[in-house]
Amino acid sequence: MFGNYLIGLREGLEASLVVCILIAYLVKTENRAALRPVWLGVGIACAISLAFGALLEFGTQELTFEAQELIGGTLSILSVGLVTWMVFWMKRTARHLKAELHGKLDAALAVGTGALVTTAFLAVGREGLETALFVWASVRAGGEGSPAPLAGVLLGIATAIVLGWLFYRGALKINLARFFKWTGAMLVVVAAGVLAYGVHDLQEARFLGGLENRAFDISGVIPPDSWYGVLLKGVFNFQPDPTVLQLAVWALYLAVTMAVFLAPSRGAGTQAAGEQAPQTQSGAQAG
Repeated sequence: MFGNYLIGLREGLEASLVVCILIAYLVKTENRAALRPVWLGVGIACAISLAFGALLEFGTQELTFEAQELIGGTLSILSVGLVTWMVFWMKRTARHLKAELHGKLDAALAVGTGALVTTAFLAVGREGLETALFVWASVRAGGEGSPAPLAGVLLGIATAIVLGWLFYRGALKINLARFFKWTGAMLVVVAAGVLAYGVHDLQEARFLGGLENRAFDISGVIPPDSWYGVLLKGVFNFQPDPTVLQLAVWALYLAVTMAVFLAPSRGAGTQAAGEQAPQTQSGAQAG
């Protein structure tokens, strides 16, 4: 549940900050008439994201077991690729996000209502589709039939909405660069588990070999149905009997991705600026 809560919080907060920046800029520049098309774009993005999630959940139920595993494994790996790109993108561009959105809004205001709807839709829709795909993959990896993973996601999104509102009202200020850095690192750990689960799906679909080659089996020490087994699976997608290929892919992804993600930015001054600017952004939004 914690891993899925983190996904909902991280992805939801990004979307909330985007909406806050858009709304605050329109209010500051006295373009309140543009708020309705912006909210319309946000609403369309949310609806399409929910529809995409429903399609993933219900569109594969009538398929054969092998087909379900093949699609599930492929989409799990795709979701890991998207979320990995997202955490690196946010690390690199967080300090420029506000200026970038303001520029797009200025251009959309000059064009008209349709451009405003499109701008808001694209700004939020990317986050929504990424979230729907990664949440589906993570919930699937976390244990089908259990409401805990989905509950964690919804709780994380609800927390993100509250935090976004507090940012907008100026009641809360945190160092967003540092927040996204450490939540990004934790998300990489979650993604590694989803990746390993996706590889296992592809092995069960007979697309990849090595299903019978177990790296180890500690099910007797950490029973999957024990409270600590459920906790480890919920947080890290831990499996007590992974295949050799699963373990190799998990270790390689985690080691390489974490090392690159936590590597210092070029120049101490650039890094310091990247950590401070998002903090002042939240104050600007509140104004």
